[in-house]
Amino acid sequence: MKHEFKRIVGLEIISDGVLDLKFDCGASRQVDLTPIMFGSLFGGLKNPDFFRQVSLDPEVGTICWPNGADFDPDTLFHWDEHVQSLSSHLQSA
Repeated sequence: MKHEFKRIVGLEIISDGVLDLKFDCGASRQVDLTPIMFGSLFGGLKNPDFFRQVSLDPEVGTICWPNGADFDPDTLFHWDEHVQSLSSHLQSA
């Protein structure tokens, strides 16, 4: 898979676990993170108050949380292609 080096330039919380992300190429994606909310790093995102602490790191162009959880922007851009394997991996860890 070709890595496209996308950057996230805007974000909006749609609901608990769901974000609307704006990318530097002009595209936007609605990303449901609930399927990957497992384990020590991403499990905390189940807490709505913690989930709302998401921020945009303009230096690296991605979203992050205070516990260090973050994502590759290209993965988020192609979320539908990756979510199943990420969810399976995190649930089995």
